[in-house]
Formats: sequence, structure tokens, C-alpha cells
Amino acid sequence: MLHDPNRVYVFDTTLRDGEQVPGCQLATAEKVEIAKALEALGVDVIEAGFPISSPGDFQSVVELSKAVTEPIICALTRANRKDIDAAVASLQYAKRPRIHTGIGSSDMHIKYKFNSTREEILERAVEAVKYAKGFVEDIEFYAEDAGRADNEYLAQMVEAVIAAGATVVNIPDTNGYCLPDQYGAKIRYLKENVRNIDQAIISVHCHNDLGLATANTLAGIVNGARQIECTINGIGERAGNTALEEVTMILKTHHALNLHTNINSKHFSEISSMVSRMMRMPVQPNKAIIGQNAFAHSSGIHQDGFLKHRENYEIINPEDVGIDQSDIILTARSGRHALKHHLERLGYTIDRINLDQVYENFLTMADEKKHISDDDLLLLMSDGKDDAFKNGYKLKLLQVLCGDPLSPTATVKLEFEGQEHEALARGNGPVNATIKAIESIIGKAVDLKEFNIQAMHGGSDDVSKVNMRVVYNGKSYLGYGFNTDIVQASASAYLDAVNKFV
Repeated sequence: MLHDPNRVYVFDTTLRDGEQVPGCQLATAEKVEIAKALEALGVDVIEAGFPISSPGDFQSVVELSKAVTEPIICALTRANRKDIDAAVASLQYAKRPRIHTGIGSSDMHIKYKFNSTREEILERAVEAVKYAKGFVEDIEFYAEDAGRADNEYLAQMVEAVIAAGATVVNIPDTNGYCLPDQYGAKIRYLKENVRNIDQAIISVHCHNDLGLATANTLAGIVNGARQIECTINGIGERAGNTALEEVTMILKTHHALNLHTNINSKHFSEISSMVSRMMRMPVQPNKAIIGQNAFAHSSGIHQDGFLKHRENYEIINPEDVGIDQSDIILTARSGRHALKHHLERLGYTIDRINLDQVYENFLTMADEKKHISDDDLLLLMSDGKDDAFKNGYKLKLLQVLCGDPLSPTATVKLEFEGQEHEALARGNGPVNATIKAIESIIGKAVDLKEFNIQAMHGGSDDVSKVNMRVVYNGKSYLGYGFNTDIVQASASAYLDAVNKFV
């Protein structure tokens, strides 16, 4: 039945099983937006909802059927005619419709959920598939709680529903109970003992109650399953479902498995954020593939190894999952290599900096703060107290007179290569007068192109951050200054830029 035995089909149930999480319900318009993103991602099947459950779910299946073209649109039912009729009606506009019907297969469910017998359940399963097959060609059958089902009975059920017309057989570990070797062995048993198994695709649907959803899904694929059922960010009932991004990146990373999907992984970051935002369900920072820490390095040893060769500490290129670049997080555990990397990124010339002195000051700051930001580094480099530059101008004195009717006047004293230089200048404001005084000392034609002032936190006593961009000999240089005094911050920013080319 499969044209490519190494192709793994991706069945996304974010909008059905994923939406069953309390507080994560979506409006139809939101479901349509996510469905279009799933189509762009390259999923093969979108489970759009459970039509009989509510008018809203019914309408969502209708609208998703209209909105997307490429993926199969699937509607969930129980093994009864009323459910199937609702699914058929909801799929009337689907270009490629599928009905997903099924019933419990474990003795636990047969006895305590259905109060029935194996024989009666088998009859209901076959009757549901036959009835659905009269309306839709593509029928998927789920053997609920297959993870705890007796393998011999499960094989009997799978063989019967394939004979009745099922094109896909879903073997769910509904309660996340199985260990990977158990689940893999179950799939292998079906491959070896169901006589007509080659007439259907085996699908795996795993829950994460024991944190094994991805491992079990992989075990199922390795043993012959060729459809994976999963959700974006691993959301779903209780502890969630198999995370789509995890299992597909495993297949992409482990080439020896010789298995592939149609997923464009570069969309992962975007669609993960979309689902998290719309469902109001934050992604844990250490979540594999798309967590904010998935490509972040804070240990000095790791940072040094990463900066020497990315693959020392990363097996996935962040660009492959839609993330621009990895993060080198500066903390008290960071080393000189990481600090040097960030200073160079901010425009500082390392061979003109006393890196050892800056690093000592950095560690003092890092002991006080859990995380060092760019603003912290800029403050560290421009506060004039650390003797960071081997050469360069240092502000020793700044006095400004201004106010009606005085003409703004600035007196500036700079130290350069052990000698002090002083100048006085007037301008159309205190900052302008200060910059003119500095210009008269350095004696270079510097063109100020951008000048921005920003309060860092808020309040009249706040520290002001000044950004400046100057042009010298056709090249741009950025400068930063921090101070509660805006004029002082401006002078520091200007000198910070100048010192980068002096």
C-alpha cells in the first residue's frame, strides 16, 4: 500500500486531542489559522475535531475542510452510527476526508467502560468500519487502550477491521503505560501476526503519562508503524501527547534510521509560538527543540566548546527549527571566551581592551545578577571606572551651564595616553555643547548620525541609556552610555563610539 516504505506520515491532533486540555479551547477562526500553519508545516493529516461532541466542534471541521487543500481532514467518532453520520456531514467540503472511528480493545475498557465482552466489542468495531466505509473511502480505526490490550485479541481486532475496510489502524497507548520495548514489540507482533496488515498503515498514538510518548512513538516506527499521531508542543490530555517537533527531528537527525517525513522543520518555532499564544499554554523553557533554553548555553565549559565548534554541544542547527541563532547566556559561570564573544558582537575591538580587567569587573556584576544583558555589558564598558581600554579617551571632568538666559556652555576635560586635555564650547543645548567640546579635543571629523535616549526602568530618578551612531572615515560606530544624568550619559556614549576607532 505504501509507495515509499521509508516515508513516515504525520497525523497532527493539536486541534482535537491537544484542544482537550482544560483552558485551551479555541475559536473556529483560531483553529483555521493553526490549520493553515500546519498545512505550511507539511503535516499529512489534520484531525480537525470530534463533530458529535458540540456544534462548535462540528463547525470547526466544516471550516477547516474549506480552508486547507493538501492535508487529509480527519473527524473523530465513536463506534456508532450517530457519531459517524455527524462526521460525514462535517466533512462534506473536505478535499481528502477521513473518518477516525474506534472502540476500546483492552479487557479493562471492555469490562469497566463498556460492560461488554470481547466478541461483542469486535462486532461493534467491524460494523462501525463497514458503516463509515459506505460514505468515506479513507477509514482509520483506533483500538483504544491498545497499550494494555492482549496482543492476540488486538491482532484479531486489527485483522477484522482491515478486512472491513480500514485503511489505517491506530494502536494507541492511551494511558501512556507502555515501556518502549513493550510498545515496539506490540507493533512488531501485529506486523508478524495480522495476515492482511500489508493492506493498511499502522499508526502510533502515544500519551506522555510516564514521559515516554516520544520514545514509544519511535519504538513503534522502528518496528514497522508508518504514521505518527502527535501535537505541537506535545500538548494533550493529562501529561500530553507525543510532540510533533521532537519525533520528526529525531528522524531528521538520525540518518541511520533511513526514515523521513514531509515536515518543513524551519516552521517549528513560529507554529510553536502560535499554538502557545492561542491556547494560553506556555512552553516550558527546557522543552526539547522549541523551549527557550533548547539552544542556550550558560556553562563556561560548554560556551567555550560551542564557540570553538558548534557541534561540540549542539546536534541540531537552530536555523533548522526556525531559530535565528543559539544563545550564549552570560552568568557568573561564563568564561572569558563567552565574554569576548559578546563584546565583539557589540562592536568592541578585543585587542584594544584589557580583557582580564573587564572580566574581573564582569564577575563582580554577575555575582549580583542572575543574568547579564547587553545593557549590563554596555554599562560595564562605558562607566569609565574599569580602565578597560589600554588606549582611548577617558572623561575626567564635565561641567555644564545652561538655562534662560544663559547660552549652554560645556567644559570638558579628557585624559588620553596619560595626558589631560581641556576644552570649552557653546551649543544649542547642553548635549550639543558637550559634544562640541569633545570634538575640539579629539580633532577628528566625526559625523553624529543617530542619538537616542531611553529610560531603563522608569521614574524620575531612573538611569538613562543613550545610544549614538557616529560615522568616521565612512564607517559607522555605535556608542552607549548610562547615567542618571542625561548629559553625562551622552558624553559617555559619544566617547564609547570614538574609542572604537581611535
